[in-house]
Amino acid sequence: MTKLNIAVLGAGSWGTALALVLADNHHDVKLWTHRESQADQINESHSNEKYLPGVTLADEITAFSNIRDAIDSTDMIVFAVPAKATREVAEQVNQVSENPAVIVHVSKGIEPDTHLRISQILEETLTPEAMSDLVVLSGPSHAEEVVKRHPTTVTAASENIEAAKKVQDAFMNQHFRVYTNSDVIGVEVGGALKNIIALAAGITDGLGYGDNAKAALITRGLAEIARLGVKLGAKPLTFSGLTGVGDLIVTCTSIHSRNWRAGNMLGKGHKLDEVLESMGMVVEGVRTTKAAYQLANKYHVTMPITSALYQVLFEGVHPKEAVDQLMTRVKTHEMEDLVNILEDQGEKTGE
Repeated sequence: MTKLNIAVLGAGSWGTALALVLADNHHDVKLWTHRESQADQINESHSNEKYLPGVTLADEITAFSNIRDAIDSTDMIVFAVPAKATREVAEQVNQVSENPAVIVHVSKGIEPDTHLRISQILEETLTPEAMSDLVVLSGPSHAEEVVKRHPTTVTAASENIEAAKKVQDAFMNQHFRVYTNSDVIGVEVGGALKNIIALAAGITDGLGYGDNAKAALITRGLAEIARLGVKLGAKPLTFSGLTGVGDLIVTCTSIHSRNWRAGNMLGKGHKLDEVLESMGMVVEGVRTTKAAYQLANKYHVTMPITSALYQVLFEGVHPKEAVDQLMTRVKTHEMEDLVNILEDQGEKTGE
């Protein structure tokens, strides 16, 4: 394995966990945070207590609060900041970048109003002088388990499959397995929209409903994720993989999922502002729900779970009322979505 100089932008739980994976692979890792006090703690105590308490960080990880120093002479830059901060941080990279690097993003979200995926934001913002290739790294993965070296599998997706293989080589080890994929749209849409369904799953748990309700949400949630994803240009099979059903399962069923936890609090009667304040970390599903709702209306895609959650989050509808509305929707056939997707694909390919 070739030793690389890699910058990870964002010292939250996921950015820190990925920095540890890269350090395990003997790369030189620069971890950037906009807070100088956090950088000092990481360098002095080799820990990031706010986001990963009790975890010892490798000596190969050096933290920086100056972004110019963090990306100096890097071969690869990993964007691990929240989706809403991606554009701002990319603009900062443009201002100080002196050589193009492979750009990897690991955030999961869609920008409201513009409806851009994270890769599209980076392509729109970063200059050719800052970016040589762009790769999405996504999949069913909780930072809390990655730092314990528990088996984890993710996908590196890029239109340039050779760039995806570079990222695969940089991250993959005996604990962290990386597959490659060329369907960037499908990987990003699956990773973003699963947070919506996780919020809904948390709500049903908070309301006291059981496994039946959660199974229904996961299954029907996957159907509407695929419905919108295919409309946006994704390949249907991608949603049966790690960044589709895999990510959906882990995010809807784990206490590590901040989206599930936020939904659970909503189901128990807490207000959205109260939930977001108590979380202490970004709940990507809230912002993504707004974007997905807008996209569904724009492209006339039926997304009942997303619509119901939008009403809960932004229109003050009580969670139980939203669930009741879902259960009394107009009758339909379970395989209708699959038939429509296959017909759409046939029209695109001329078959």
